Amino acid sequence: MTNETIAQNPETKQSSTMPNSAFSTSGYDAILLLSFGGPEGKDEVIPFLENVLRGKNVPRERMEAVAHHYDLFDGVSPINGHCRELIKALKAELENSNIDLPVFWGNRNWHPMLADTLLDMKNKGVKKALAFVTSAYSSYSSCRQYLEDIEKAQKEVGVGAPQVDKIRAFYNHPKFIETNRKNLEDTLNTIVPEKRQATHIAFTAHSIPKSMSDNCAYEQQLNETATRLAQALNHTHWQMVYQSRSGPPTQPWLEPDICDHLKALRAQDVENVVIAPIGFLCDHMEVIYDLDVEAKKLSEEIGLSLVRVKTPGTDALFVEMIKDLIVERLDPDKPKAAAGNSGPRENFCAPDCCPSGRPAMPAGSSARP
Repeated sequence: MTNETIAQNPETKQSSTMPNSAFSTSGYDAILLLSFGGPEGKDEVIPFLENVLRGKNVPRERMEAVAHHYDLFDGVSPINGHCRELIKALKAELENSNIDLPVFWGNRNWHPMLADTLLDMKNKGVKKALAFVTSAYSSYSSCRQYLEDIEKAQKEVGVGAPQVDKIRAFYNHPKFIETNRKNLEDTLNTIVPEKRQATHIAFTAHSIPKSMSDNCAYEQQLNETATRLAQALNHTHWQMVYQSRSGPPTQPWLEPDICDHLKALRAQDVENVVIAPIGFLCDHMEVIYDLDVEAKKLSEEIGLSLVRVKTPGTDALFVEMIKDLIVERLDPDKPKAAAGNSGPRENFCAPDCCPSGRPAMPAGSSARP
């Protein structure tokens, strides 16, 4: 990691002395926050999108159209700022629980880049880290690809690169469910009582290709989370829908799209809609543009009253959940919490889980997107 990157991201600086954790049996000596990354200025937008789309057959004009979304917000995605705030909150939560582990931060697509972070960790003596990935669900994009990112970054760092183990998917963790339930209830309570029960809830998540979803539990997990939230509030008018698809029209993706769904609701004389973006942990670009700008504009045009539920962000209960997920890996006697009947996800993914759904690459070709 360069000195410039450290200066821009002071949360990544850590003491060179490895801590004595309250839990010694696991061997973990650091925590890694692993996220998608996002630009923090207009001059960073195109280079960031080039990283995201590298190896994908996306026309230049499409990338420039997406860049315009960022221009509406001065080229700044909220996701990096969210990661800084989450690190601060997580550090405080760990300290309150007598867990003395440094917290590092690396991204898939923008600074601080994961390889730079792993090199920094290596130089500070980290041998084995536990990674919290900013996604609650299981799919290639939200899980398997991060494991590939870790492996690629370790190869770049070379000999002595830290071992990094990913924390399990947590879509059904009771504290994740409760954080979303609380936020959803708060939003529903802003609607006048006589219209509240008839209000439609559109649970949203990032769409993925059907070829990807057919080989993972992403769709099932989202439906399970949405069902538990609706049942917790005794609300019957709801549906799981999707947003932010980016593939060619000829490629099937998970549907219905949120905007198509809003039009269909209006045709059924629905007046009030609450969007609950349960597939997202913070207000990054797909939330603030696709929902707060695009879906909001459409709803105004067709006469729908639309409000959005806030994402977990740095909610105290959500941060406590992250700490609990860390503790269950540090302490082998700690039970793994899970709501419902599916049980907790396994700690380590099977080698063949969550494939991309893309055709196999020829021998010697790169499997990276």
